[in-house]
Amino acid sequence: MTPSSPSELPATAPLKLLWLNPVNLPVYDQPIADLIARVKLPNAEVHVVSLDIPEPVQLTNLEWRGFESRIWFPVTRIAHFAAREGFDGYAIGCFYDTAIDEAREVSGDAIVCAPCQSALQIASNLCNRFSIIIGMEKWKVQMEDRVRHYGYADKLASFRAIGCHVDEFQQDTAATEAAIRRAVKDAIEIDKAEAVILGCTIEFGFYAQLQREFGIPIIDAVYACYKATEMAALNKVQFGWKPSHLHSMAPPDPGRLAASGVFAGPAPIGNTVIVPRA
Repeated sequence: MTPSSPSELPATAPLKLLWLNPVNLPVYDQPIADLIARVKLPNAEVHVVSLDIPEPVQLTNLEWRGFESRIWFPVTRIAHFAAREGFDGYAIGCFYDTAIDEAREVSGDAIVCAPCQSALQIASNLCNRFSIIIGMEKWKVQMEDRVRHYGYADKLASFRAIGCHVDEFQQDTAATEAAIRRAVKDAIEIDKAEAVILGCTIEFGFYAQLQREFGIPIIDAVYACYKATEMAALNKVQFGWKPSHLHSMAPPDPGRLAASGVFAGPAPIGNTVIVPRA
């Protein structure tokens, strides 16, 4: 069969991906970029960015809905930027999947993914029941709503909170790993979970050791979201599987969008780390 454009292009075709750390401090940009560099396809160029939100706002986390509300429009604005700048995929790096529907409405041909949906899709292929390890009990209701929205409520064994805020996960990694270990043990023995999702992108660095110890899938939210974005982008480039723009997926028409002025001016991107193609 003769390859045709845009479908059936080589799997080595260049990919351009955007990962957003949806806070306005660059503390996580390089660590996330380093994680992605270890697992990305050679043909992928990845821009890891954080937000540019003027002082006095300083966000290290989105745990509280009031904090999260400050970044809904910036997340959406960057989706429009991704469309304009030719990105194939856009990853929103928060397990609340903040503004994912709004972002998908204006992302053009850039496919938008986020950690919760990505991790749920992976876990559903590996088990019948999973638990999600979260930092604080506060997060549970909002994340439970997401799980229900995505259609995975019947597979949810439990949430297990370890009593840790987002900006504390990486401060004492030995203590964090020990707390996650206890939560995983309880999820397996008490809740009968067959796999575990680490329910925050800043819970990175812990999955591999715990997976070896417990012998079940432990899903890292960064890797789940990145790989979902990368694969979706590859499918887009290789097979032409782009976001639909019909019916509920329709964006504002160009005239209305321009007249609104909603996306006038530069995108609210602060620090940027680029992971180049190999």
